[in-house]
Amino acid sequence: MIPIEDANEANETEEGEKRTAQPAPDERKQEPELEQEPEEHLARTNRGSLASTDKALTVNDLERALLKRFPAADAEDWDRTGLLAGDPAKLVTGVMCALDPTVSAVRAAERSHANVLLTHHPAFIDAPRTFTASQVRSKAGAVVWEAASRGVALMNFHTALDVSPEGVRVLPRLLSLDFESVLVQAGTGAGKGYGAFCRVREGDDPFTVGRLAARCTAVLGRAPRVWGDFDRELETVVCANGSASGVVDAAVRADAGCLVCGEIKYHDALAASEAGLAIIEVGHDSSELPLAALLAAEVRKLGLPADRVMVLDQSSNWSYPDSTRL
Repeated sequence: MIPIEDANEANETEEGEKRTAQPAPDERKQEPELEQEPEEHLARTNRGSLASTDKALTVNDLERALLKRFPAADAEDWDRTGLLAGDPAKLVTGVMCALDPTVSAVRAAERSHANVLLTHHPAFIDAPRTFTASQVRSKAGAVVWEAASRGVALMNFHTALDVSPEGVRVLPRLLSLDFESVLVQAGTGAGKGYGAFCRVREGDDPFTVGRLAARCTAVLGRAPRVWGDFDRELETVVCANGSASGVVDAAVRADAGCLVCGEIKYHDALAASEAGLAIIEVGHDSSELPLAALLAAEVRKLGLPADRVMVLDQSSNWSYPDSTRL
């Protein structure tokens, strides 16, 4: 098992710290009829102070509670929010939190006796034409079929989580930056939107592009792609989870020194770099994997037993050739 730190404690991460994994044997008997998925690993959240308030919770109760934290009204019009598939009347036996709802994730949830797979990304945006067992595993319809056939509800909070005060502060806290404001307003209330405008923490001087890139590597576990002079000293940084498409121009207008983002289009990065904005592109998934822990922290507040709230480690879906020993 891999202990997952509470998302609210991420601001204590210092430069050079690395995520560590300490696997422990699975306490539950593996069911032989289910296919094992070695590429994804299970992690348990630490026991919280509310664990003593264990109570019965339906899928509908879970959705309603999370919608209060991440309202559907805050999501983009094209997005899907909340329960996507499943029986809202079912009692929750366990919640598996993850970034992506894959067939492997559904099977991991069932193996762990979790009947809710709670993710950041939805299983689909545009509804598939069919939901059949014969579909290729990569197809969205196959994920929904797998979940329905195994009794696992699919629930997600995507852009509603992205624009939330909690979501927009995830990267600044992990990178030990002082959050000041949201660059691009979105959602239904103040303080919600895309792009966290941050200042370098006092005492962190000199803080260069190279030093920030090294911190991203240490904290997120992957070397980023960097645009700009590694020796350039920074005073302000903008952080954006996932795609930076709606934040780049705002970061340039705000005269920020650097943009840390999940991903950025090549020509957008080229133009922004020419305009004087350094860019650290850490990878879409790397920038959003911490959101699974944030979702788990919210679920734990509802009084489920702590060992029934789990986080699926999906950080090893891909790797660089030079980081793999052949």
